[in-house]
Amino acid sequence: MRIHREGITILAVAFTILVGICALVWLLAGTIGLYIATGISLAFLIFILRFFRVPKRVVITDPKKVFSPCDGKVVVIEEVEETEFLNTRCLQISIFMSVWNVHINWYPIAGRVLYQKYHPGKFLLAWEPKSSTLNERTTIAIERTDGAKVLFRQIAGFLARRIVCYTKTNDTAIQNQEMGFIKFGSRVDVFIPIDSAVKVKLNQKVVGTQTVLAVIP
Repeated sequence: MRIHREGITILAVAFTILVGICALVWLLAGTIGLYIATGISLAFLIFILRFFRVPKRVVITDPKKVFSPCDGKVVVIEEVEETEFLNTRCLQISIFMSVWNVHINWYPIAGRVLYQKYHPGKFLLAWEPKSSTLNERTTIAIERTDGAKVLFRQIAGFLARRIVCYTKTNDTAIQNQEMGFIKFGSRVDVFIPIDSAVKVKLNQKVVGTQTVLAVIP
């Protein structure tokens, strides 16, 4: 299993701290205490390894399709007014990422990055509707070669305390290429043209780079 680069430092620090704790428990509580501490430490390290895993997936591309930018569950499908950059009516598809999901983010379409902006904010529960505009977040807008625009937003949740975004304005977005990471529970909102054909349903589990969210005509 390959570990994402965002997890290397966290894993190293956690391992060092847990070894120190186990040694201290062994000195204070003996062998039985060491066994218990080691078991708990191993479980915690396995959780970290699983969270920062990099999945092996076949890359799929299709210029008309909007692929899911993350793993998770669809929690919102609705028509909204996007006011940060597109300033038009859009279809919003929101995906909640639990701590058990892969937390890598990928580009849902190919094109040119028109807009990228980080917003500091709160850490409300990621499934709360207000988290889309109040939580710490990064917004990215991409324009396809035919002029169609898709905006998506990385949103920090209650447990997520760091959003990592590798893209910047005027970058070239390659569909289903990695563009960021959100650490420990979060949400991604995707805003697509109003006339798009949505291909997912509420509460459906989606897989980043694999599940088609919608088709833009």
